[in-house]
Amino acid sequence: MIEKAKKDPQRRAAFITIIFLTAAPLITPFSIPLQDLTGEDIIQKVDDLMSTQTAYAKMKMTIETTSGQKRTFLYESWTKDEGEKNLIRYLEPSRVKDQAVLMLNNANDIWMFFPRTQRVRKLATHAKKQKMQGSDFSYEDMGGSGEFEEDFESERLQDEQKNGHDCYKVELIRKPESNISYSRLLIWVIKENFYPIVIEYYDEEDPTYLQKTLTQSDIEVIDGIPTAKKMVMQNLNDQTQTVMEVVEIKYDVELDDRMFTERSLKR
Repeated sequence: MIEKAKKDPQRRAAFITIIFLTAAPLITPFSIPLQDLTGEDIIQKVDDLMSTQTAYAKMKMTIETTSGQKRTFLYESWTKDEGEKNLIRYLEPSRVKDQAVLMLNNANDIWMFFPRTQRVRKLATHAKKQKMQGSDFSYEDMGGSGEFEEDFESERLQDEQKNGHDCYKVELIRKPESNISYSRLLIWVIKENFYPIVIEYYDEEDPTYLQKTLTQSDIEVIDGIPTAKKMVMQNLNDQTQTVMEVVEIKYDVELDDRMFTERSLKR
């Protein structure tokens, strides 16, 4: 059972947007001495990790409820333009087979296709905050491009060990002009390769209230790109969790822009 989050005025908070995975080209050494890196330097490298132009993945998503029941989905995902364009199509279970979600402009524009009615419906802008298939990942989590520098001010905190890795710890505070759904984020980044392995998401209005924690593990280099093959999002409000596992992944695949249109959802 996941321990429920409590409001604690001594805790501060933070956020991250994830695509269906976090991936990046292998990184060349940073020219600045590591001990002198600022929060902005570290987050710039994390942003660089998400710069893959195109990717295809087959993903297994398992949702665990408060009662311990599990629901599993299998879906395919295509992303283009560094995650700005995202298409998800479900394969299993049968009740959602061929259902599809198109997310553009960092999930500010979302369309859903329902195979039983053969209809495409555009969701309201606020729908990006909703849970995808009842999981602990929102549409914004899945469809954002991860441009931390654009949306957050960053500050390097004291370095820490996390999950067996020497990590930088960085706090991100949402900029006033940003429309991101989280006020604050704490992120632990592996020093060796600038890979983010733990991310804490905080309430949109209350930066002291921890909502969710993302843990990324089983990191493998695939096609020259470090890839987390397992991602666990724990929802401390609802005491639930969702596990994402990579079944198959390919990078730098050819993707036609026509895939990412309302008309293509019906294919």
